[in-house]
Amino acid sequence: QVQLAESGGGLVEAGGSLRLSCAASGSILSINTMAWYRQAPGKQRELVAAATKGGNTNYTDSVKGRFAISRDGAKNSVYLQMNSLKPEDTAVYYCNADGTYRIGGWPPFRSFNIWGQGTQVTVSS
Repeated sequence: QVQLAESGGGLVEAGGSLRLSCAASGSILSINTMAWYRQAPGKQRELVAAATKGGNTNYTDSVKGRFAISRDGAKNSVYLQMNSLKPEDTAVYYCNADGTYRIGGWPPFRSFNIWGQGTQVTVSS
């Protein structure tokens, strides 16, 4: 089993900053992509930023130049530094990860694609 634990959300004024953290735990063999999504009330969940194992990153246009995603492979963690926050960034932010983990039996691994529980980010105007 693999789990994701998120932290770092909160309430901030427009123009402020927050840093989200997400750590994966369990019998992990490897993680391919770790990403942050968000879902605002009444809207669909959207990809905010993603980081691959090879170091490639991509961002949705609305956060380019303001948000930065980074990974710590040794800690199976991903971070989202959010600067110059705007009220329209208000949403529940979800961490997502895909990879493989160890299991008993044969083959001794299984793929996973899992979500964190979500963390609320609220930006006041």
